[in-house]
Amino acid sequence: MVWLSIFLVFMAGAMLPLQAGINSQLAKASGHAIWASGLSFVVGTLALLSIFFMMRLPWPGIMQLKEAPALAWTGGLMGAFFVTCMAFFAPKLGATTLLALIIAGQIVMSLLLDHFGAAGYIQQEITLPRIIGVLLIAAGVILVKKF
Repeated sequence: MVWLSIFLVFMAGAMLPLQAGINSQLAKASGHAIWASGLSFVVGTLALLSIFFMMRLPWPGIMQLKEAPALAWTGGLMGAFFVTCMAFFAPKLGATTLLALIIAGQIVMSLLLDHFGAAGYIQQEITLPRIIGVLLIAAGVILVKKF
């Protein structure tokens, strides 16, 4: 089961540059990255609703949803920002630079989330080896962009 999880997460990551390229083509065809993002979310919503109905999952109750912290409702906004940025910047930066910057941003935010134990993560201090890792990723972004 661990290997299946690793494979699925790897494939999800591998789809990011493909999704960015596809959404940038949709942005060009629709006239704007925000249209492309919106259309992408509509297609994704329809796909998830289809899976939801095929699996016959019960609807969450209103009281159950009210228990979610306010921050939990911002994931869709973050997703919209992410997908729009990907669609807008993919043709300007190229796949490698785009994803190197995304990975760098993810690692920096991950360090902060771990350090403060925020958003449901266990608390783990920022250590020198972790900082060196982030600096190496930043150096990689610079090398990818320059060469």
